[in-house]
Amino acid sequence: MDDKTILNRISELVDEEHKLRAEAQAHESGTAGEASERLRALEESLDQCWDLLRRRRAARDTHGDPDAQGERPKPEVERYLQ
Repeated sequence: MDDKTILNRISELVDEEHKLRAEAQAHESGTAGEASERLRALEESLDQCWDLLRRRRAARDTHGDPDAQGERPKPEVERYLQ
């Protein structure tokens, strides 16, 4: 997966996240169980995409092979301290 593909995926995920949040806000009841689960999954996928993009850029900056970087499992990415 190249940087452009990753950025496109991030854009798709963000668009879906905004749509779900707007729907929840329009109903003024927060997010229902299914929508809440989907939002959580979207956030995890976004974290995973951003992690991959950062590692690809770091590899490129250090003259490494960005294509050697792969997605890390969601549980691993979610355990990072911010």
